[in-house]
Amino acid sequence: MAKIIESVPNISEGRDSGIIEACVDQIRQTPGCTLLQYSSDTSHNRTVITYMGSPEAVEEASVKLAKKSVELIDLTKHTGEHPRMGCVDVMPFIPIKEVSVEECVELSHRVGKRIAEEADLPVFLYEQSASAPHRQNLATVRKGQFEGMAEKVKGAEWIPDFGGQRIHPTGGVVAVGARPPLIAFNINLNTADVSIADRIAKIIRKAGGGLDNVKAMGVYLEDRNLAQVSINMTDFNRTPLYRVVELTKVEAARYGVSVVGTEIIGLCPMKALFDSAEYYLQIEEFDAQVQVIENHLL
Repeated sequence: MAKIIESVPNISEGRDSGIIEACVDQIRQTPGCTLLQYSSDTSHNRTVITYMGSPEAVEEASVKLAKKSVELIDLTKHTGEHPRMGCVDVMPFIPIKEVSVEECVELSHRVGKRIAEEADLPVFLYEQSASAPHRQNLATVRKGQFEGMAEKVKGAEWIPDFGGQRIHPTGGVVAVGARPPLIAFNINLNTADVSIADRIAKIIRKAGGGLDNVKAMGVYLEDRNLAQVSINMTDFNRTPLYRVVELTKVEAARYGVSVVGTEIIGLCPMKALFDSAEYYLQIEEFDAQVQVIENHLL
């Protein structure tokens, strides 16, 4: 059977449609690679691109994307709510079908080496590809962002894995690695006070003693004049979406604030939505494989 790998890179451009389309075209124009979706956020000034295909096609598309991004995106002129350290900020590889995590790790090494050589963009390996335990967590790798990264890489423990002890002057550095499926899930609040979102994020995320498999931070959405709890769900099977929503509602109520909506950025496993539907509808003995028509069609 055919091997299929998914990649969900984030590029640091969410406002200029010309640049976004030129970057996404690198995926569209790669044989054997299927563009699934791309989503831009003007407040974050960031675009999430989702594609999948054979390991060879995904490798080629990923390198082409890095080359085009470093050509068009200048981080010395970039502003946005989301932390970033590179024109392509992060490039994960996710096993989908007939592919092991180890094969995705091998792919990340090949792609990382090629990006450093062909795009002149230094690379950190992260998550399951990390070359050292302190490099596994993306937030730790990204700390200091583009503005502080030139100084950060001077330290022996933060020399990039590929590309030398330096950053690209306008493109920064990129994190490349293998990881399990992740859900980018945001919760919007009916307040413009981002300090409230910050406090909620600290409570719900694992690093603050909150829920396992949750990474969170508060951001301000200028175009909507509201605060958002921006979340990465690293394992929805162990910590479902509805549990994060309910805890956020409880903590928001302390400040007289409520949840006005949620967002899923990029693609989401169907089971994650079924789990929440089962919870909120209180469906007894629900079996999605048997009771959902589309599952029979698939």
